[in-house]
Amino acid sequence: MAYSVTNSAGKVVDAVLTDLPGLLAIAVVDLNSGMSLASHSNSPAINPDTAAAYNTEVIKQKQKAMAALKLQGEAIDDVLVTLSNQLHLLKLTETGTKFIYLVVNARDTNLAIAREVLRTHAAQLN
Repeated sequence: MAYSVTNSAGKVVDAVLTDLPGLLAIAVVDLNSGMSLASHSNSPAINPDTAAAYNTEVIKQKQKAMAALKLQGEAIDDVLVTLSNQLHLLKLTETGTKFIYLVVNARDTNLAIAREVLRTHAAQLN
């Protein structure tokens, strides 16, 4: 367990674990630095802290593409990466300074429920 429930990021990780106990990994990430503020993994194959840094670049590159396309008034809500057996979901906060990185099993998880859980808990990070 790489989080403490004494800060908001740790509380969010704990709450998402309660709502989605079968998740594979989760991290709350600072978008500016790419550093994980709190994380947890139920899979030895997934290091959410390492993934946090790489997924920060995914979001930053999409923001650059949006700027190049001059998409005014648009903001990233979430990013979904669908793998053969996993879903990787990046949920940005309203302020756009943090995001929640979630990994779940594609066969065992309802995507709509996972998105709603992240939407609910991302509001605690603003």
